[in-house]
Amino acid sequence: MPLPFLTADGAFDADDGADEVLPHADHDRWRRPYRPGPWRVGIAAVLLLLSAFMLLATMIIAFAGALGGAFVCLLAALAVVGAAVQLLRAGVWVSRTGLRRVGFFRTRSIPWSEVAEVRTVQQPVRWLGLPRTVQGQALTVAGPAGSELPVLLTDHNADFLSRSEAFERAADTVGAWAEEYRPVAA
Repeated sequence: MPLPFLTADGAFDADDGADEVLPHADHDRWRRPYRPGPWRVGIAAVLLLLSAFMLLATMIIAFAGALGGAFVCLLAALAVVGAAVQLLRAGVWVSRTGLRRVGFFRTRSIPWSEVAEVRTVQQPVRWLGLPRTVQGQALTVAGPAGSELPVLLTDHNADFLSRSEAFERAADTVGAWAEEYRPVAA
Protein backbone atom coordinates (compact mmCIF):
# COMPACT_ATOMS: atom_id res chain seq x y z
CA MET A 1 0.00 0.00 0.00
CA PRO A 2 1.66 3.26 -1.04
CA LEU A 3 1.85 5.94 1.64
CA PRO A 4 2.22 9.22 -0.27
CA PHE A 5 2.70 11.27 2.90
CA LEU A 6 5.95 9.38 3.58
CA THR A 7 7.51 9.92 0.17
CA ALA A 8 9.75 12.86 -0.55
CA ASP A 9 10.47 14.87 -3.65
CA GLY A 10 13.55 12.76 -4.35
CA ALA A 11 15.68 15.67 -5.52
CA PHE A 12 18.25 15.02 -2.80
CA ASP A 13 18.45 11.25 -3.34
CA ALA A 14 21.10 11.18 -6.06
CA ASP A 15 22.33 7.73 -5.03
CA ASP A 16 18.87 6.13 -5.14
CA GLY A 17 18.75 5.96 -8.93
CA ALA A 18 18.32 9.40 -10.43
CA ASP A 19 17.11 7.90 -13.73
CA GLU A 20 13.89 6.62 -12.18
CA VAL A 21 10.83 8.83 -12.38
CA LEU A 22 8.82 8.98 -9.20
CA PRO A 23 5.14 8.05 -9.60
CA HIS A 24 4.16 11.51 -8.36
CA ALA A 25 6.41 13.55 -10.64
CA ASP A 26 3.40 15.72 -11.51
CA HIS A 27 4.11 19.22 -10.20
CA ASP A 28 0.40 19.91 -9.74
CA ARG A 29 0.19 17.41 -6.88
CA TRP A 30 1.07 18.44 -3.34
CA ARG A 31 4.34 16.87 -2.19
CA ARG A 32 6.64 17.13 0.75
CA PRO A 33 10.16 18.16 -0.38
CA TYR A 34 11.80 16.15 2.42
CA ARG A 35 11.31 12.92 4.33
CA PRO A 36 9.76 12.88 7.79
CA GLY A 37 12.42 12.87 10.47
CA PRO A 38 13.19 10.06 12.89
CA TRP A 39 11.52 11.81 15.82
CA ARG A 40 8.25 12.20 13.91
CA VAL A 41 8.33 8.62 12.63
CA GLY A 42 9.30 7.24 16.05
CA ILE A 43 6.48 9.02 17.84
CA ALA A 44 4.01 7.84 15.18
CA ALA A 45 5.31 4.28 15.53
CA VAL A 46 4.79 4.39 19.30
CA LEU A 47 1.27 5.71 18.76
CA LEU A 48 0.53 2.91 16.29
CA LEU A 49 1.90 0.35 18.77
CA LEU A 50 -0.35 1.81 21.44
CA SER A 51 -3.32 1.60 19.08
CA ALA A 52 -2.53 -2.08 18.41
CA PHE A 53 -2.78 -2.78 22.13
CA MET A 54 -5.98 -0.75 22.29
CA LEU A 55 -7.46 -2.80 19.42
CA LEU A 56 -6.46 -6.02 21.20
CA ALA A 57 -8.20 -4.71 24.32
CA THR A 58 -11.22 -3.88 22.17
CA MET A 59 -11.38 -7.49 20.98
CA ILE A 60 -11.05 -8.85 24.51
CA ILE A 61 -13.76 -6.52 25.80
CA ALA A 62 -16.04 -7.47 22.89
CA PHE A 63 -15.56 -11.21 23.55
CA ALA A 64 -16.34 -10.58 27.22
CA GLY A 65 -19.73 -9.26 26.15
CA ALA A 66 -19.41 -5.56 27.00
CA LEU A 67 -20.16 -4.15 23.56
CA GLY A 68 -20.51 -0.56 24.81
CA GLY A 69 -17.02 -0.64 26.32
CA ALA A 70 -15.66 -2.28 23.19
CA PHE A 71 -17.16 0.47 21.05
CA VAL A 72 -15.61 3.19 23.23
CA CYS A 73 -12.22 1.42 23.14
CA LEU A 74 -12.49 1.05 19.34
CA LEU A 75 -13.20 4.76 18.94
CA ALA A 76 -10.22 5.62 21.14
CA ALA A 77 -7.95 3.30 19.13
CA LEU A 78 -9.13 4.86 15.86
CA ALA A 79 -8.47 8.32 17.30
CA VAL A 80 -4.90 7.28 18.15
CA VAL A 81 -4.40 5.86 14.62
CA GLY A 82 -5.76 9.11 13.16
CA ALA A 83 -3.39 11.12 15.36
CA ALA A 84 -0.42 9.04 14.16
CA VAL A 85 -1.35 9.54 10.51
CA GLN A 86 -1.88 13.27 11.00
CA LEU A 87 1.46 13.50 12.79
CA LEU A 88 3.13 11.90 9.76
CA ARG A 89 1.31 14.28 7.36
CA ALA A 90 2.39 17.40 9.27
CA GLY A 91 5.03 19.53 7.59
CA VAL A 92 5.54 21.70 4.54
CA TRP A 93 4.11 20.64 1.20
CA VAL A 94 4.67 22.34 -2.16
CA SER A 95 3.05 22.26 -5.58
CA ARG A 96 2.84 24.43 -8.64
CA THR A 97 -0.04 26.36 -7.04
CA GLY A 98 1.64 27.27 -3.78
CA LEU A 99 2.95 26.35 -0.41
CA ARG A 100 1.04 24.43 2.24
CA ARG A 101 1.91 24.17 5.93
CA VAL A 102 0.13 21.17 7.39
CA GLY A 103 -0.11 21.26 11.17
CA PHE A 104 -1.65 18.78 13.54
CA PHE A 105 -4.91 20.73 13.87
CA ARG A 106 -4.70 23.32 11.11
CA THR A 107 -3.57 23.53 7.49
CA ARG A 108 -2.72 26.78 5.76
CA SER A 109 -2.15 27.12 2.02
CA ILE A 110 -0.37 30.12 0.56
CA PRO A 111 -0.41 30.71 -3.21
CA TRP A 112 2.96 31.57 -4.74
CA SER A 113 1.57 34.99 -5.69
CA GLU A 114 1.44 35.87 -1.96
CA VAL A 115 5.04 34.82 -1.33
CA ALA A 116 7.58 37.59 -1.72
CA GLU A 117 10.58 35.82 -0.23
CA VAL A 118 11.56 32.52 1.36
CA ARG A 119 14.57 32.83 3.66
CA THR A 120 16.40 31.08 6.47
CA VAL A 121 16.93 33.17 9.60
CA GLN A 122 18.54 32.70 13.01
CA GLN A 123 15.94 33.12 15.73
CA PRO A 124 14.58 31.43 18.84
CA VAL A 125 12.67 28.32 17.71
CA ARG A 126 10.51 25.84 19.57
CA TRP A 127 12.21 22.56 20.48
CA LEU A 128 10.14 19.63 19.10
CA GLY A 129 7.10 21.91 19.06
CA LEU A 130 7.14 22.27 22.83
CA PRO A 131 6.95 25.65 24.62
CA ARG A 132 10.70 25.59 25.33
CA THR A 133 12.67 27.72 22.85
CA VAL A 134 16.29 27.41 21.78
CA GLN A 135 18.41 29.38 19.34
CA GLY A 136 18.17 27.85 15.89
CA GLN A 137 17.38 28.33 12.23
CA ALA A 138 13.92 28.79 10.82
CA LEU A 139 12.63 28.84 7.26
CA THR A 140 10.28 31.81 7.02
CA VAL A 141 8.09 33.25 4.30
CA ALA A 142 7.57 36.97 3.76
CA GLY A 143 4.40 38.27 2.18
CA PRO A 144 4.31 40.83 -0.64
CA ALA A 145 4.01 43.81 1.72
CA GLY A 146 6.85 42.55 3.90
CA SER A 147 4.46 40.90 6.33
CA GLU A 148 5.84 37.81 8.03
CA LEU A 149 3.87 34.64 7.54
CA PRO A 150 4.19 31.70 9.94
CA VAL A 151 7.47 29.81 10.27
CA LEU A 152 7.53 26.86 7.90
CA LEU A 153 10.39 24.71 9.20
CA THR A 154 12.90 24.85 12.02
CA ASP A 155 16.08 22.90 12.61
CA HIS A 156 14.72 21.81 16.00
CA ASN A 157 11.37 20.35 14.94
CA ALA A 158 10.54 16.64 14.77
CA ASP A 159 11.86 16.35 11.20
CA PHE A 160 15.25 18.01 11.57
CA LEU A 161 16.40 17.73 15.19
CA SER A 162 20.13 16.82 15.02
CA ARG A 163 19.94 16.75 11.20
CA SER A 164 21.18 20.17 10.11
CA GLU A 165 22.16 19.01 6.59
CA ALA A 166 18.65 17.68 5.99
CA PHE A 167 17.21 21.01 7.16
CA GLU A 168 19.46 22.92 4.74
CA ARG A 169 18.47 20.61 1.85
CA ALA A 170 14.77 21.02 2.65
CA ALA A 171 15.10 24.81 2.95
CA ASP A 172 16.97 24.94 -0.36
CA THR A 173 14.33 22.77 -2.03
CA VAL A 174 11.44 24.93 -0.78
CA GLY A 175 13.40 28.01 -1.90
CA ALA A 176 13.90 26.48 -5.34
CA TRP A 177 10.17 25.81 -5.65
CA ALA A 178 9.51 29.42 -4.67
CA GLU A 179 11.97 30.72 -7.26
CA GLU A 180 10.45 28.57 -9.98
CA TYR A 181 6.76 29.22 -9.39
CA ARG A 182 6.61 32.62 -7.71
CA PRO A 183 5.51 35.29 -10.17
CA VAL A 184 8.25 37.74 -11.08
CA ALA A 185 7.64 41.30 -9.86
CA ALA A 186 7.32 43.77 -12.70
